[in-house]
Amino acid sequence: RREKMQNQWKKVLLMGKSNAGKTSMRSIIFANYIARETTRLGYTQDVEHSHVRFLGNLVLNLWDCGGQEAYMESYFESQRDHIFRNVAVLIYVFDVESQQMAKDIQYFTLCVEALRSNSENPKIFCLVHKMDLVPEDKREEVFNKQKAVVADIVKELETLCFATSIWDETLYGAWSQIVYSLIPNVAELENQLLSFCEACGADEVVLFERATFLVISHAMQRPFKDEHRFEKISNIIKQFKLSCTKSQAQFNSMQVCSSRFSALIDLFTPTTYIMVVSSEPSFRPAAIHLNIQNARPFFERHISLDVASKPDA
Repeated sequence: RREKMQNQWKKVLLMGKSNAGKTSMRSIIFANYIARETTRLGYTQDVEHSHVRFLGNLVLNLWDCGGQEAYMESYFESQRDHIFRNVAVLIYVFDVESQQMAKDIQYFTLCVEALRSNSENPKIFCLVHKMDLVPEDKREEVFNKQKAVVADIVKELETLCFATSIWDETLYGAWSQIVYSLIPNVAELENQLLSFCEACGADEVVLFERATFLVISHAMQRPFKDEHRFEKISNIIKQFKLSCTKSQAQFNSMQVCSSRFSALIDLFTPTTYIMVVSSEPSFRPAAIHLNIQNARPFFERHISLDVASKPDA
């Protein structure tokens, strides 16, 4: 039984030079900080380990690696095998305002080389961070330049790049993609959500992780123009949940109605919330609540089985 639980752990490295914003983003996503509160966080000393339970049996074994030069050098020398062994995901954070970008790129190159030697099929996510400090008309150019540098280094390794800031929804978009990549059998989960979406007569159904409110999966029956809507909703609802907590109230569900659409957010399984969106004037929240209640046992079993069924490499 102990071995089975270990096989469900996913090792995630969070790396980048000192002051890149690694601990701030980790605190916002996993520790319920808001952006302005991160200014009181100190520097990470060596490696800080945290275990984040996600979807029941899936545990993210998060290694937040301090970025001071002495620590970075030790990761590639005395600690190389220990740090880079059996890594599922590397998240490398580039500070877009760094005055030592050449050094940053050198460290990233060493990370990629160490992963090739010590881990099987790791996924790499590069966050070009603090983009709010770049003039808006220059952001795309700056991001594409850094993305090209990354592509030249990683070559065949599976890699995605994101432009991020703690001051908007981009951080949630990036981390949702990171977590999504770790969920086994996610295509099957999306098929089941599509069936539920059709049964409800909804335009779209979205599944959120309960603690972080990161998007896990979604299904839709018609296209939407705003491709960043999920991370915007994650950001808004997470802030609202924090406000409820500070008022000693518990967030369970929410209903939003306008002349153009209706949206219902409700507790779903023990580890998820679900959002049902419809543009139909005949939308009946009571009927949707009943559908959610009836579907809940099936999805509880389905999510638990999916997470438990795929062993870690």
